[in-house]
Amino acid sequence: MQTVIVIFVLSFIWYYLMNLMPGDPIDIMISSNPKMTTKDADRLKALYGFDKPIYVRYWKWLTNTLSGDLGYSRTYRVPVGEILGRRLLNTLYLSGAALLLSLVIAIPIGIFSALKKGSVFDYAVNLFAFAGISIPSFFLGIILLIIFTIWLAWFPAGGTQTVGTKLSGFAAFVDRIKYMILPMVSLTAQQMATYVRYMRSSMIETMHFDFIRTAKAKGLTRKRVLYVHALRNALIPVVTIVALSLSFLFSGAIITETLFAYQGVGKLVFDSIIGNDFNVVMVSFNITVGMVLIMNLLADILYAYLDPRISYK
Repeated sequence: MQTVIVIFVLSFIWYYLMNLMPGDPIDIMISSNPKMTTKDADRLKALYGFDKPIYVRYWKWLTNTLSGDLGYSRTYRVPVGEILGRRLLNTLYLSGAALLLSLVIAIPIGIFSALKKGSVFDYAVNLFAFAGISIPSFFLGIILLIIFTIWLAWFPAGGTQTVGTKLSGFAAFVDRIKYMILPMVSLTAQQMATYVRYMRSSMIETMHFDFIRTAKAKGLTRKRVLYVHALRNALIPVVTIVALSLSFLFSGAIITETLFAYQGVGKLVFDSIIGNDFNVVMVSFNITVGMVLIMNLLADILYAYLDPRISYK
């Protein structure tokens, strides 16, 4: 019930903010067509409902959306569902690969850094983690483009796949991977740094709990203490961060996708806001809000699985 209410309230706020932007689609049509008269503009505004109060227009948009009519993209000249489906899939490939790679690298490094607290390795991990968190995403992306595209010429500067070629099978897969590597590295570097810090801090805190000392006193092996007792509890705060990151799969990395011209949801949202493509922006926003709330719910459920002390009965 909370999820439904939050989505409803935020969608209305976003709808209202979008309507505060200067110029509706009819005004843009007037500016691009000098032959259009005032009567034509008034007729079109009445036809599309732009002459009605904002709450009336919002209710019409909401009922249409709930009935499955997502509207029509004015920029791309196709139904919103058609353009959004392809972009969601592209973002899923990119952000999913970056998230998986981040976790595979960050969790072992964070655990080892916590166990070697105060060592040279620990200081080096902290240095690189803080650098990854601090560096702006657009700056990191530009550095990657300069090194690997301009200097070394290993990867293309942007895009999703080679235009004008009809590839299939393994060749098409390799071609898409070639375009994904640079934006994936950019996303991985930033997410990995965050996960390393959380994993390290959580593991250090967990290793000082009483149940860890009890497990050691019982004579359990070091491996069992670490991976059965300590790691399971240390993952609880990390689950929260990862669950929120999963919503990132559907909202897309706007800066990264725009910088690398990757045809995902992030770039679609950016281009739609610039082009005042109202229907695309509203649907993308509501998908993002819904995913954040759903992933928070999923994180709450996983807490009970990781920590036996937590129960929702």
